[in-house]
Amino acid sequence: MDDDVFATAHARDMIAADQASAMLGIEVTSASPGEAIVRMRVRADMLNGFHVIHGGLVFAVADTAFALACNETDAVTLAAGADIVFLTSAHEGEVLTATAQRRSLVGRAGVYDVRVQADDGRMVAEFRGRSLTTRRPVPDRSIPEKDMP
Repeated sequence: MDDDVFATAHARDMIAADQASAMLGIEVTSASPGEAIVRMRVRADMLNGFHVIHGGLVFAVADTAFALACNETDAVTLAAGADIVFLTSAHEGEVLTATAQRRSLVGRAGVYDVRVQADDGRMVAEFRGRSLTTRRPVPDRSIPEKDMP
């Protein structure tokens, strides 16, 4: 992951500590306030019983793009809710690209849309996330225990 793709240190630090996205092999292409693009290659261990990507993992790649886009400032911003519409399936070896864009930001509440596409341009899913900027301080990465609730 190249640090140059990040517009804010907060987003860079957040994704660096995101073990779930790392385990899924999610790569950040770009991350700037209100926008983000991430990619994930579909692996054999990501397939469901019908040999297509598990819907939860499509949600995960969209959610990672959403998280990067909505953490626009140094304030901790979390999902308040999200919906996804699955449009088609993806298969082993395909690369999914999730592109997130802010639609509105009023006070501490935001709305972000994420398009998930396969590498051939097929639209795999559309995701809408609702964010809430908390009053929590940014976690001190040098003291992991401070991240615990």
